[in-house]
Amino acid sequence: MQLLRPLGPQVPDDAHVQQVLDLCMRVGEVLLSAGESADETTETMLRMAAACGLSTVDVDITFTSITICCHRGMAAAPVTSMRLVRYRSLDLTRLAEVAAIVERVERAELDAEQAAVVLTDAVSAPHPYPRWVATVGWASLAASIALLLGAAPITALAAFVVTALIDRIGRLLNRWGLPPFFQQVVGGVVATGSTLALFAAGVFPPGTQPSLVVAASITVLLSGLSVVGSVQDAISSYFVTSAGRAAEILLLSAGLLTGVVLGLKIGLAFGITLEVAGPLSAGSGRFSVAVLAAAAGAAAFSLAGYARPRPLLAAGIAGAAGWGTYGALTQLTAIGPVAATGIAAIVVGIATGLLRRGGRVAPLVVTLAGITPLLPGLTAYRGFYQLAVEGLAEGLVTVTLALAIGLALAAGVTLGDFIARPARPNRSVVASTANEQPRQ
Repeated sequence: MQLLRPLGPQVPDDAHVQQVLDLCMRVGEVLLSAGESADETTETMLRMAAACGLSTVDVDITFTSITICCHRGMAAAPVTSMRLVRYRSLDLTRLAEVAAIVERVERAELDAEQAAVVLTDAVSAPHPYPRWVATVGWASLAASIALLLGAAPITALAAFVVTALIDRIGRLLNRWGLPPFFQQVVGGVVATGSTLALFAAGVFPPGTQPSLVVAASITVLLSGLSVVGSVQDAISSYFVTSAGRAAEILLLSAGLLTGVVLGLKIGLAFGITLEVAGPLSAGSGRFSVAVLAAAAGAAAFSLAGYARPRPLLAAGIAGAAGWGTYGALTQLTAIGPVAATGIAAIVVGIATGLLRRGGRVAPLVVTLAGITPLLPGLTAYRGFYQLAVEGLAEGLVTVTLALAIGLALAAGVTLGDFIARPARPNRSVVASTANEQPRQ
């Protein structure tokens, strides 16, 4: 009489399984908190588990929670672990170090125990720069965006100062535990109110465009929203996570809208208004300045995220490539801003996908920094201004246009990344192969 061996994978003991699952959970926590998509976070955790000897693992991510389960067939009960991700932080250096740890584990340079020690050191290490450097990064991003939009040097300097003030106030409010919605409201009020005060004090000479200060500050405040991750999750069928991120984006955008409109209303009460800046001027000289400003803005965003010098260079190239594509399409063709933004985002996405083939820069650095100069800060301010001054109908149309540009950005990056990234094995095929056991 032949006996059938129990079906299922042969896995190590409980202690090793727990150690590997905890390691994978900590890696996933860093990726998800940094804004990585649920799909990429899941893939990284599965690769880490497989490299450590656990091939039959399932990962489930629902916006703020990560659940991982190791199946052990009929011979032993499955092991499941769950962790909540309660914070969001942008530390691109930490993200790159975690990605390097995953690669070392896959190359068998580290076992699970060694990887856990190295990961603890990477996560608990202080930022590579002082906090004021991040403030300079955000302020430099605003100044670069202002120059990109055609601002005069005095206007770019004002954008630098106002955004630095917003960042320091936001850091203080975060220490006090103020919810992010109200932080966005305060940011919008400070951006608009400070610009109105400078305008009333006569800081801006005639012919300058003070509204670009608000537009640049709005771009900085929008840059922290996970629009790309939300669309990537929806396209990858992580609908619950996508819906959660979308709700967060809408809530924070509503807070920003409330703050800007409130600031404009206060200005109107004192008889002070900030007219919306006109369309960008064309020309080869202006185009060159805009491309350089886009590169500087993307690099400044990476600096604000504590990126090291190599990622700064990659981010600057991505920002220049994205804006250069957008500028060429809008100036040389009849393509509208939404389509041009989407095509430019595809270029950034392709660069991101190529980095996944072995680059030494974390792909998320290029994704976030490359699209930052393309964010619809000026369009959003125009819509907010129309809502506050001109009427509901005009404002809603312009705000919808800004939303369409944001969605085109996210969809374009996702498509470009899909085109250029290395091929992935089919999860269902891998799982079924791992579960097949010979019968006797």
